[in-house]
Amino acid sequence: MNITQAQFVKGILGSDPALDNGFPQVAFVGRSNAGKSSLINSLTRQKSLARTSNTPGRTQQINLFLINDNCYFLDLPGYGYAKASKNRQAELGGLIRGYLFVAEYEKQKIVQVIDAAVGPTELDLEILQMLEKHEKDIIIVANKIDKVKKTLQKKQLADIQETVGGHKVVAYSSKENIGRAELLHEIM
Repeated sequence: MNITQAQFVKGILGSDPALDNGFPQVAFVGRSNAGKSSLINSLTRQKSLARTSNTPGRTQQINLFLINDNCYFLDLPGYGYAKASKNRQAELGGLIRGYLFVAEYEKQKIVQVIDAAVGPTELDLEILQMLEKHEKDIIIVANKIDKVKKTLQKKQLADIQETVGGHKVVAYSSKENIGRAELLHEIM
């Protein structure tokens, strides 16, 4: 499937009637600075659709994007380190957990974005276990694969696959346009 139209709808800080309209929802979740917003920009081929920053924790709400007038992409705040107070980090954690595990919105897919160079962290694996426990349809994106030496990419991807188990792992690079077609095929 191809993305022909994408637009920012709004930022959400809790439940929202926009999410009750029956459109499939693809939620992008991952550590702060794993590249979730850049990934959405790459998929939609719009450089500034989702706001990006080198500062961890830039996304402070669930950003809702309408795709092809029939699907939502949701850019969730990053979990883990963020340049925010402990109280704000706790609020963001509650927002993420509320959407993923409490709200009864119909989620089509959960795309867990992992930094390919770092591999799955302990926190990534905790989130993955919670997603599995709640029987979510999960795709793992090994993002920023271009930052891994070419000679080590195959081994790094095999290590990530072994760590995350039977979940589909897609190697991705926004800069080198790696994995876009495969990921779109998986989520659309």
